[in-house]
Amino acid sequence: MKPAALLPPCRPARTVDLVYFNAGGGHRASALALEAAIRRAGLPWTVRLVNLREVLDPRDSFRKITGMDPEDVYNKRLARGWTLGLAQELKLLQGMIRWGHSTLLRQLQQHWLATEPDMVVSLIPNFNRAMCEALASTLPGVPYVTVLTDLADHPPNFWIEKGLDQHFVCGSPRAVQQAREAGYSDDRTHATSGMLMRSAFHDAKPVDRAAARASMGLDPDRPTGIVLFGGQGSKAMLGIAKRLRDTQLILACGHNAKLARDLRASSSRAPRLVLEFTPDIAHYMQLADFFIGKPGPGSLSEAVQMHLPVIVVRNRWTLPQERYNAQWVREQGVGVVCASFAKVAEAVEELTSQMDRYRAATRGIRNEAIVELPRILRGILEDSQASTSMPHLEKSTQQCI
Repeated sequence: MKPAALLPPCRPARTVDLVYFNAGGGHRASALALEAAIRRAGLPWTVRLVNLREVLDPRDSFRKITGMDPEDVYNKRLARGWTLGLAQELKLLQGMIRWGHSTLLRQLQQHWLATEPDMVVSLIPNFNRAMCEALASTLPGVPYVTVLTDLADHPPNFWIEKGLDQHFVCGSPRAVQQAREAGYSDDRTHATSGMLMRSAFHDAKPVDRAAARASMGLDPDRPTGIVLFGGQGSKAMLGIAKRLRDTQLILACGHNAKLARDLRASSSRAPRLVLEFTPDIAHYMQLADFFIGKPGPGSLSEAVQMHLPVIVVRNRWTLPQERYNAQWVREQGVGVVCASFAKVAEAVEELTSQMDRYRAATRGIRNEAIVELPRILRGILEDSQASTSMPHLEKSTQQCI
């Protein structure tokens, strides 16, 4: 009798948690983009999206008391442009997080024990000390990775916390330098060539811009700007539209329906297209010649990926964590930084008069984070499991190699 054939070796299925929240929208967008990038890379993981607010407030107490989610307060402020003073409020928030550290630790320990991930990837700032310490104390050896969704840290205690057993994924040389200055070694600091973006910004196929513009009521031959302030829009767009009455604009208002109505009602001497929320921003960027907006890391990266020179503002109203991004625009030569959107007309004139130079600078930036980040995470996970003597045999789901 022939001996029974040996079964191929099996290992527990790998579960990766991506932690996000909805403040500003960029963190959730990054989590979704990373989930899609992992799937695109063909990694056989179970990926779970974890909303930290739901973990810390599972009974939805804040909404029941106030009628809104905590993130809604922040998002409404962005939409209204009430950002002055957020630097001081950030320090208050960080103080409250540290004051409640022991409570956060217990809640997160219970969560990790109940869910047992093989790797935790944070796409949010401020809470990483509590999350990392809770994970290390309940599931020793499970790697904790912080993916900065800003081009650089805003120290202290924003993205890069000192003295933790964790990895950092950094989308700029400045962020890499900050992680190393905080004491993290090269094997814990991983560089990508830029911010992670949705695949639509990498896979966009050429379009007939003239025909597409004409179909939307735009002049096919007129220089066109796209104005974008994230998923909530901003009242600043009304002032920009007023100062650029002779400039053809695509105005993307996100979920801000009132702003869209006000912009449609405003006067203009040039054609305009006003958009409410759309998942096709990459397509509309293809129809534009330049970008106007706040220096958010996601919007900037997307515009540069689509070879659009940018016009952004840096002043007291700029979010503290986004102020470095304006410096990055200058360093890379991809656009104009203004002290105020009161000067937006002059900025448009400067940009359009040197369009070839600015556009060439955008073409010199090659962002391959969509490929690099899954590869980095795979290496971290494989290294951690190779160094663990006993695998998680208690897991029932098995995956054979």
